[in-house]
Amino acid sequence: MLLDLVSKNRSCRRFRQDRTISEASLKNLVNLARLSASAANLQPLKYFLSCRPETNSLIFSTLKWAAYLKDWEGPQEGERPTAYIIILNDTKISNTPYIKIDSGIACQSILLGAVEMGLGGCILASINKEDLRRNLKIPDRYEILLVVALGEPGENVVIETAGEDIKYWRDDKDIHHVPKRPLDQIILDF
Repeated sequence: MLLDLVSKNRSCRRFRQDRTISEASLKNLVNLARLSASAANLQPLKYFLSCRPETNSLIFSTLKWAAYLKDWEGPQEGERPTAYIIILNDTKISNTPYIKIDSGIACQSILLGAVEMGLGGCILASINKEDLRRNLKIPDRYEILLVVALGEPGENVVIETAGEDIKYWRDDKDIHHVPKRPLDQIILDF
């Protein structure tokens, strides 16, 4: 059921690094994004896939993780993602502001597919794009939009009902808590 997939689709920031993801699995996830909606059907998104440790390391070094967790630098060796999908905009096809909508839709499709495969993922926008471009030799025509980190989840993430504070947090048992505003607080009646 879609509600189950969406509910299980939490930003996973720690993974079981000993569990690999195949390139075929990554291609299946990108196929879900390919079939998703695109503004004016331009389809300007392109994808760089990585499931090799050497390339993963180059990507990992350019990312910042979990801004609300001030004392956490990100996943340590052994709990890092085993695959990445870098979402790029082909500027020769489109340079409209709608690209942000397209990339959001693509990410949601990828992550829902990942959950269905038993994987977890995290969308990262805090990227040192200059270093990433240099590390992977990404041509200038491709605008770096987002990185989706993927792997078998190595942490428990639970949804909480949000009060005043919406910041995610970890408890003393290292369970990651994500506050969500209740439905009656987000549906408006004018």
